[in-house]
Amino acid sequence: MSAQARGHLAMLVFSALVAGSFSLGSMIANEIAPAALNAVRFAIAAVVIGFAALITTGASRDAMRAPWRYFILGGLFATYFVLMFYGLKTAPPVSAAAVFTLTPVMSAVAGWFLLRQVTTSRMALALTVGAVGALWVIFRADWQAFRAFEIGMGEIIYFCGCAAHAVYTPMVRKLNRGEPAVVFTFGTLLAGCLLLGVFGWSDIVATDWAALPGIVWIGLLYLSFFATAASFVLVQFAALRLPSAKVMAYTYLVPSWVILWEVALGNGVPPGLIIIGVVLTIVALLLLLKDEISSSAPKQSNPG
Repeated sequence: MSAQARGHLAMLVFSALVAGSFSLGSMIANEIAPAALNAVRFAIAAVVIGFAALITTGASRDAMRAPWRYFILGGLFATYFVLMFYGLKTAPPVSAAAVFTLTPVMSAVAGWFLLRQVTTSRMALALTVGAVGALWVIFRADWQAFRAFEIGMGEIIYFCGCAAHAVYTPMVRKLNRGEPAVVFTFGTLLAGCLLLGVFGWSDIVATDWAALPGIVWIGLLYLSFFATAASFVLVQFAALRLPSAKVMAYTYLVPSWVILWEVALGNGVPPGLIIIGVVLTIVALLLLLKDEISSSAPKQSNPG
């Protein structure tokens, strides 16, 4: 399997794991403050990834050079998670999910500015098709729901978070100096945990951890192990092998995965028309999986 294929596989798994965080996260969103929740999830994920790094590649002294890199990356991802929860306090889930589909386009723009990654015509077509399919799924094939979409303060807050998420992907490649993905992830998580600890200290202290319902701990552990630790490694692994736009394009699959999660949790089966949106997202990914054939390909420095 080629490096690019492994990157695509990593993002496929990533999209499924992240989708689970939407379903489980909605069950605990009103039980704990966003800053406290994310500080703890980053801390748990840092311990998990730190142990994984210790027993696999180890952490060399070189990996600790320029620690400011980890604070930039950790700050970007922490910003996304915190603003997501703050945005969802006032933004309807459907509207917020629609905003999320703008992330791949923003990532393509950030990739050009930071890395001069060019979005080809095929990639642009794939991003467009994927966006249409994702919106179709998000609004559950309901044209009236789409027409009712309004931009509020919650959507604006979440949009800022998505912008941070979009910048994070090309920054991984820009700031990585050859460190293994698991080591680089540990540094990012640790820095993010420290930043969140300072930002959300009052919420952390004010939370009655012993009185939290069991579902909160179940959701927190899932968010920490799978939606944070595993997803960090997968995104950084893929970002070192694929252009930013291709990495973030897998967010278009998240709504479809969420439907499967909701069905598995017994929340009902969506209308048959939604399958049209699922098919469109699959078409978009197939366009991205097909390599660009260009006579100038040998001159390109970025794979994928």
